[in-house]
Amino acid sequence: MNERWTEARIPDQSGRTVLITGANSGLGLRSAEVLAAHGARVLLGCRSPERGETALDRVRAAASGANLELVRLDLADLASVREAAAKVRELTGDALDVLMNNAGVMATAQGRTADGFELQFGTNHLGHAALTWLLMPALRGAPAGRVVTLSSVAALGAHLHLDDPNAERRRYRAAAAYGQAKLSNQTFGIELDRRLRAADSTVLSVLAHPGYSATGLTTNMASSYRNPVLRTALREIGELGGMLLAQRVEHGALPQLYAATAPDVEGGDYIGPVFAVRGRPAKVRTLAPARNPEAGTALWELTAELTGVTPDPR
Repeated sequence: MNERWTEARIPDQSGRTVLITGANSGLGLRSAEVLAAHGARVLLGCRSPERGETALDRVRAAASGANLELVRLDLADLASVREAAAKVRELTGDALDVLMNNAGVMATAQGRTADGFELQFGTNHLGHAALTWLLMPALRGAPAGRVVTLSSVAALGAHLHLDDPNAERRRYRAAAAYGQAKLSNQTFGIELDRRLRAADSTVLSVLAHPGYSATGLTTNMASSYRNPVLRTALREIGELGGMLLAQRVEHGALPQLYAATAPDVEGGDYIGPVFAVRGRPAKVRTLAPARNPEAGTALWELTAELTGVTPDPR
């Protein structure tokens, strides 16, 4: 991988169609701007129509003449996921080059999705897994479809509680729930790659993480704690860490942009900053728990059971 890889090295994306979840802000918005500027047709998956329209204006300003579509998508509502998948298949004629599973919520106060799942596991993992499976026909319809799933350094040290994924029988901890969701993302991406390879599919499953990027999610994590002293302390620590370590969004988005566009990317690759929390994009090692085939199979089967979506990774 070229050590000086930047956005300028992204190949021409003309003729390619990309769906980005959570494209209204942060890493998703930046990815939409860059890919549109390189000629891609970009579908912006956004929960809020108002914020989605604002994002469209931002991308148009960054990429004159961009070919854009807004897709209403609430990953915390499986009915919305199904509707969005159907819309994308209609818009693309079943030819989607890249699905970038970027959206997410971080360390929220305990909450539930529309279907009753723990909010972070339900949004970050279940919603994206269902969307991926529902869009597999469109990904297979492209010459070389790619699924880019975002994990996080927060997955390090996390655990999959597959017997209690919604924290119904244990104490809820916002940061631990976020770690489980991001470990689930990584485990799912690896299992998807395993199954795509077994089926001799041309679709690639690739993983990425942004390191520590200034997206505002740290503040959200601090706000999730009820204790006002702890909440204030964490917010101040987050702000100090942001000043010292956090990459700008422009740099944080590079790993997922590389994963989506670089010719040398292979199925199962994990792209992140070379120094874990910051630095140029590089191929990094996935976590051992995420590579466990038994965990991958168990998560796959549980996800199908909970979402009611039939997996189709051919």
